[in-house]
Amino acid sequence: MVKTFEDKTGAEVTVSINEATRSYDIAVADGTVAGHAYFLPGPEAETERIFHHTVVDEQFGGRGLSKILVAEALEDSRERGITVVPVCPLFVKKLQEAGDDYTAQGGKFRNATGADMDIVERHS
Repeated sequence: MVKTFEDKTGAEVTVSINEATRSYDIAVADGTVAGHAYFLPGPEAETERIFHHTVVDEQFGGRGLSKILVAEALEDSRERGITVVPVCPLFVKKLQEAGDDYTAQGGKFRNATGADMDIVERHS
């Protein structure tokens, strides 16, 4: 999965999934990876993703890359029928603001539990 978008400056960026690092990656036009949204399999490993950390390199700040990254990770998860478990504050905020729309479009999410937090702790 690789999708192309424009950031706030009008520059082309791509979002792809990196199964090896369990992350969605956003890259700028020259191919430089500018950020990641990391996930772990939830207790229902095949059908859940715990999004626990999102980061965009400071040199790419102010371009709206984290918003693109979070939105595309949610969209791809929805398309794959995966339940999102937001732990990262960016995912929590997005789903607090637009969770009803996300579920109306077929997306699934649930609040993190103690078991989810244990998974994140074991992998950090």
